[in-house]
Amino acid sequence: MKSVLRRLAALAALLMAAASAVPALADPPDRRHERDRPSTRHDDRARDAYRYPYRGAVVPRIPPGHRVYTYRGHPYHYHDGIWYRPFGSRFMVVLPPVGLVVPILPSGAVVLTIGGIPYYRYGDVYYVHEHDGYRVVDPPESATSAPAAGSDELFVYPRNGQSGKTQATDRFECHEWASGQTGYDPTLSGGGVGEDARSARRADYLRAMTACLEGRGYSVR
Repeated sequence: MKSVLRRLAALAALLMAAASAVPALADPPDRRHERDRPSTRHDDRARDAYRYPYRGAVVPRIPPGHRVYTYRGHPYHYHDGIWYRPFGSRFMVVLPPVGLVVPILPSGAVVLTIGGIPYYRYGDVYYVHEHDGYRVVDPPESATSAPAAGSDELFVYPRNGQSGKTQATDRFECHEWASGQTGYDPTLSGGGVGEDARSARRADYLRAMTACLEGRGYSVR
């Protein structure tokens, strides 16, 4: 009997030693937070670099400090250039409706001057300046294509993080200066000059605009 007990005790000791030698398996990581994290993409058009959620991404909550705008009876939540709408108990990333007006632009908005009109773009959203703020508009026709030869389009990126208001002021003042220096005004039909001088004056105007904006801390293409 004692011999049997000794054998059982020895077997138990061996089993315990073997179990202690096997590394414990870690619990699988909790990936619920990854499902709640919005998908993001990177956009580098016109030297414009930032990350923003994909349209249609669903998030459990909106960051603190967001604003709510109501347009035609529908609420739109806005934070740092991103727009959301309620989606059940969560929120979905959406495009804001054309016509909605906001008082300020996102800090990373880029100025695109197309046909003499400054557009402000952040992500897939375009704005134009109005007396009471910035109105959401449809993308200009040439926004998705490269500037054509002879175009008045400039891509302007604020290197020093200039606000939307500062960008608008700088753009207008540089336009006034460049137009005065060259006699070419892209807001006028034909630039306000004769056809024979138009190409050269346009090139002079764009060079003057570029020099003025770069002198104020912008990258221009």
